[in-house]
Amino acid sequence: MNCEALREFRQQAYKMLGQAKDATFELMDAVMTTPKANCLTEMALNPLFRRKWSSVSEALQDSEPDREQLMKLYLEQMSGVERPILAVDHTAWARPDARTLRERTYEHQATAIHGNKPIAIGLGYSTIAWIPSAQGSWALPLRHERITSWDTPISKAAGQLEQVIAGLPQRPLVLFDREYGCASLVLQTAHLKADKLIGLRSNRCLYSAPPAYSGRGRPRRHGEKFQLNDPQTWWVAEEMVELDDPKLGQLQIRRWDNLHFRSSTQHPMTLILVEPKAVASNCRQVKPLWLAWIGENSCSLEVVWMDYLRRFAIEHWYRLAKQTLHWTLPHLSTPEQCDRWSDLMPLLTWQLWLAQDLVRDYHLPWQKPLTNLTPGRVAQSLFPLLVKIGTPAQAPKPRGKSPGWPTGQSRSERIRYPVVKKGRGQFQNHRNLTS
Repeated sequence: MNCEALREFRQQAYKMLGQAKDATFELMDAVMTTPKANCLTEMALNPLFRRKWSSVSEALQDSEPDREQLMKLYLEQMSGVERPILAVDHTAWARPDARTLRERTYEHQATAIHGNKPIAIGLGYSTIAWIPSAQGSWALPLRHERITSWDTPISKAAGQLEQVIAGLPQRPLVLFDREYGCASLVLQTAHLKADKLIGLRSNRCLYSAPPAYSGRGRPRRHGEKFQLNDPQTWWVAEEMVELDDPKLGQLQIRRWDNLHFRSSTQHPMTLILVEPKAVASNCRQVKPLWLAWIGENSCSLEVVWMDYLRRFAIEHWYRLAKQTLHWTLPHLSTPEQCDRWSDLMPLLTWQLWLAQDLVRDYHLPWQKPLTNLTPGRVAQSLFPLLVKIGTPAQAPKPRGKSPGWPTGQSRSERIRYPVVKKGRGQFQNHRNLTS
């Protein structure tokens, strides 16, 4: 990778930011090179941001990132990939005290506690990311969008996946965690040209294909019951392999074909169980892993479970976005501002990816030098490179001092919005109103 490729990427992205693109682009450079900040306006103190501090808020108020064109720009960087591996997940942007923010919902978050439950009040975001390598923590988002109050994580992921697949010339492999392991995902993504590898909870229940019709009564829809947490309901696997992994020890992998969820009888799956057979003293304890495979061809048991482990890179990206790219730092007042700010997170990550071979590792005294730089280490070393390649943003033009709020004009109190509690009836009412 040379500097010219990164410079060209930044020039194309600059044109897709809409209004206030100069301030928005300089804000992105400031975000990538500011290690710590107490509030968003502190980005104006960065030397790469040549405007006044008020331009930070104005950029998020006036900018209009073209989400579709930016996704096409990201997909162009994947033109040489034979088989893209995509990961799907969702996370919460907790805003428990933002009572004037519309469309806050109850979101699952393991680190938050609300009423003795792992729930956060805020905005949910669904992400589809390309996982470029089997090792490392790189995950490159293609879509990162808010889950509206009338959407669910599964319906939002299905819509995002359809948009991404439409721009891919190759058939991708899509990885889902256990929360997506249900009939709803299978039904909503059945028409998509993609192989799917889905994690399953251990309390799920599957069924085999029904027996041949006997000629009497209603034809059966299900065969034998397969309860994942009840070995008494298991039958002999179609295939079983054993292997030694240097990190996980001895593993036993089994496969059962032609199983389905109760509500998706027309969509058979391959069930895979990865469990430890013997754990070495230098290996960590491994819990049994249940996977469901849906694809055109049969899967290789030696490889498929390793492909699924690549999904955890998207967890690293959420940590990068929240801690290094300051995604959840600002207290924005409208969902639209939150969406504009969130649209910049994939763009920032792709710039870090393109710059990883161009920067010289700058590590703090207590950090170890790295050969393969992580996204956070690239951001830590990026400032000299951005100074070298320059910015497509135009220099600011001072326009005088704003007159401010008119004297004597009263301010209206902002509206307080209740937290939206999603329910099946609410989704149905919204569909009726919009149809």
